[in-house]
Amino acid sequence: MAASTTNEIKPVGSTPGSASAYDSNSMTPLAYDLVNTPEGISTLVDYLSGLPNDAVPSHYVDLEGDNLSRHGIISILQLYVAPKQHTYLLDIHALGDKAFLTPGERSGKTIKGFLEDPNVKKVFFDVRNDSDALFHHFRIDLDGIQDLQLMEFASRYNKAGFLSGLAKCIERNAPLTPEEIFAWRAVKVLGHNLFNPQSGGSYAVFNQRPLSPDILRYCIQDVQYLPRLWAVYYQKLGKDWKHAVERETKNRILKSHASDYNGQGRHMTEPPADWVVRNPEITANIHTEPTTITRYT
Repeated sequence: MAASTTNEIKPVGSTPGSASAYDSNSMTPLAYDLVNTPEGISTLVDYLSGLPNDAVPSHYVDLEGDNLSRHGIISILQLYVAPKQHTYLLDIHALGDKAFLTPGERSGKTIKGFLEDPNVKKVFFDVRNDSDALFHHFRIDLDGIQDLQLMEFASRYNKAGFLSGLAKCIERNAPLTPEEIFAWRAVKVLGHNLFNPQSGGSYAVFNQRPLSPDILRYCIQDVQYLPRLWAVYYQKLGKDWKHAVERETKNRILKSHASDYNGQGRHMTEPPADWVVRNPEITANIHTEPTTITRYT
């Protein structure tokens, strides 16, 4: 695998690019690799297969694309490996099936197998539409998933209201410095302006090569703060709520496979019906299981 990238794109198994990705506030180089060849996928799979599967998840995943669902396309899969503090951007637009089916030279495993392995913990924020797209385009049946959106709602003392989006969770719950929040907002705005049609952008930017520096930063940022949120929410959950999150995550994945699944609309903001309780005494057990967390930042 190519050396860890900081100040320029060096696609794994490919020719280094010319763009740079820096933290927009501090100009700190961000460590990432753009994986856009079968050889790069093979090397990455072998690397992932050698990582320990600890109690604290190592893998944080997100997808980008136009109308991300069975009706749209997947352009990029972002994978943040927390122990290494490194992001891998898998170029699904360029590789298609090869991104998921190319085996590791040593391990013989694939990214599809990695995503479907129940024994390898992988963290998503709201897995539903990602699961819909992966299943219907590439027949990937996700397993071993922890859904941060569900963890956030389950960690609330008074479980009422709607599910939160990622931006709200980062602003309210992620242990970020004021400088980090400022940089995060700047990257978010720049990215949205490029891909959001309501801001004059287009989701086609995720398929343009080379990726623009602003889109690179957006993709990297989308996953790099997930470990901090996981640590915040996990330590608030008692055993019963951890099991409830696990069950509901599996239920979300199963529902996303159904022919009548609809990933758009107000219903997507509603929590599981049997989770909505307004008596704090019912949820008192969420603080009864202290946990020592190894926090990746």
